[in-house]
Amino acid sequence: MVDVILGMQWGDEGKGKIVDYFAKNYDVIARFQGGPNAGHTLYVDGKKIVLHQIPSGIFHAGKTNLIGNGVVLDAVTLKKECANVAALGIDYKKNLFISERAHLILPTHRALDKASELSKGNEKIGSTLKGIGPAYMDKTGRNGLRVGNLLEKSFTTDYIKLRMKHQRLLDNFNFQEDISLWEEEFFEAVEFLREFKIVNGEYFINEKIQKGQKILAEGAQGSMLDVDFGTFPFVTSSNTISAGVCTGLGIAPQKINEVFGISKAYCTRVGSGPFPTELLDETGEKIRTIGNEFGSTTGRPRRCGWIDLVALQFACMINGVTQIIMTKADILDNLDELKVCNSYLVNGEEKKYVPFQMQKVNIEPLYKTFTGWKKDITQIKEFNALPGEMKNYISYLNDFLGVPVKYISNGPGRDQLVVA
Repeated sequence: MVDVILGMQWGDEGKGKIVDYFAKNYDVIARFQGGPNAGHTLYVDGKKIVLHQIPSGIFHAGKTNLIGNGVVLDAVTLKKECANVAALGIDYKKNLFISERAHLILPTHRALDKASELSKGNEKIGSTLKGIGPAYMDKTGRNGLRVGNLLEKSFTTDYIKLRMKHQRLLDNFNFQEDISLWEEEFFEAVEFLREFKIVNGEYFINEKIQKGQKILAEGAQGSMLDVDFGTFPFVTSSNTISAGVCTGLGIAPQKINEVFGISKAYCTRVGSGPFPTELLDETGEKIRTIGNEFGSTTGRPRRCGWIDLVALQFACMINGVTQIIMTKADILDNLDELKVCNSYLVNGEEKKYVPFQMQKVNIEPLYKTFTGWKKDITQIKEFNALPGEMKNYISYLNDFLGVPVKYISNGPGRDQLVVA
């Protein structure tokens, strides 16, 4: 069977640490969507490492790691990632596999991403400029190059043909930057990529399921960034929800078992787009500072706010979440009071659902206030030892969402996770 770990907010929920924690219980850890816009932070032997494309199970001996067909792969970023992993003594070539159907991010995809974002002026969506959107556009437009194409003699010719198509688009944007260095890096990385175990991902993973092996599907970004169900157009270019596991790995829906949804004890967002509970005050700045809320991929300061239960309930529904993992609960240790958004005032009318287009209506969050627990929880190991005020906070979330908070992360360390 396949269990899924995914984010339920706007990304940056702490998925890397959680996948790393659970990886020991699984045989295969597989990424099913997204690209180098992911930034999954782990602490290995006290050292911080950020993974962008490599599954977070890479640091566990004997575990198979698969980059699935739903991922768009940046060979240059992967090469750098592998160097960082190797510096920690990991033989990544031994247990890292790549689906031949995964699409490649080309240098011209990065140029198109930048040109498109610049053309939007004040209406930028907050792209990471990694070329991910244009790569997915080529996928759906049936133009893209895939990892399996690297093994064909015609790869360079096919690249040149696609590059010429892209150049015509760049000319329309009047994009003049020289990308020759990007191309040089790309072709060096392509040679590096050819050394990997490139597999037919769907047969690869289904054979392991048939053998009774346990699969953990690792999501990237968050549910509110899903291209269909997120805050469109301020979204990513892939399906970040549990349904994306099926198309991103080639597995049937009935193979999915547990769906672990990750949410911070508060809420953050990077880039543009609606964020009903955003705090533009001293409290928001305090959460950002204590929580070190700066993008692990871009370094951009994250927007911070109270937890949004309307959006979380929506995420639980569309993902079929069976268990919730709350992260960064310790960041709220010193706050006198906490608030949770339990409904919206939409154009003056109270609603408990996510509107079609948040940015086109007037949304005022309605809150329930809780007393803060005002206690350092970072050393606590047992749920019963948590402050009563914190347990009240969690109990309210359980009742409202109808899905239990089963794990509480109380620090960045691998072992800082309390089981409810």
